[in-house]
Amino acid sequence: MTAPRIRGVVTLDGPAASGKSSVARRVAAALGVPSVSSGLLYRAATVLAARAGVDPGDPRAVLSVLERHRVELIPGLDGDVLRIDGLEATRDVQSDEVDAGVSRVAAHPEVRAWVGERLREMPEPFVVDGRDMGSVVFPRARHKFYLDASPEVRAGRRVGERAADLAAVTAAIRRRDRLDARQLVPAPDAVRLDTGPLTLDEVVAWVLARVERGDAS
Repeated sequence: MTAPRIRGVVTLDGPAASGKSSVARRVAAALGVPSVSSGLLYRAATVLAARAGVDPGDPRAVLSVLERHRVELIPGLDGDVLRIDGLEATRDVQSDEVDAGVSRVAAHPEVRAWVGERLREMPEPFVVDGRDMGSVVFPRARHKFYLDASPEVRAGRRVGERAADLAAVTAAIRRRDRLDARQLVPAPDAVRLDTGPLTLDEVVAWVLARVERGDAS
C-alpha cells in the first residue's frame, strides 16, 4: 500500500449537500488515507432514538439509547462503514426521514461530545467531513476547509442523489441550515470555498493543491 502523503487530520466542514462528503472521499483517496464522515454517527444516533421511541429532543434519553448499542464507524480507503450492533447500516441511515430529524439530535452538546470522542479515538491520518470538525473536534488540524453553496445548488445535488421534488428539498435544506446554524460557524483559520460554480473534480483539485502546498508530510 502507498504510504500516506499527510500526517494528522484534514477537516472539511460545511452545510448539508455542500459536497463535502464527496470531496472528502476523493481527497482522501488521492492522499492515500481513509475518509471519515462524522454525519454517519449523528445519523446512527437519530435512527436508534427513533427505533427506541425516545424523544429526540431529550439528550439524556438519546445518550441512554446510545449506551445500549454498539455504534462503530470504520474508516477505509474506499469510504467509511457504519455498523450498529455489528450490522452494516451505512445506507440505512441515508434517508429523507433521517435528514428531517438529525439536526434535532445533533443540536445536543452531549451528543456532539459523544461524536467527538468517537472521532478522536480513530487513528490518524484521515480526512473528515462535518459541521464543526475544524472549529471544535480537531481545532489543531493543520489543513481546514469550509465548503459552501447556495440552498438552490445544494438542493439540486440532493435531488440528483435521490428521487425527490426540488422545491421540497430546497425548503428542507433551508430549514436544516436554520437548525444547524449554531454548528455552521467556520473555524477562523479555515480556507473557504463556494462550490456552486465548480465541478467535483475542480473542488477536489483546489483542496489538494492547498494541502500539498503546505508541509503535509
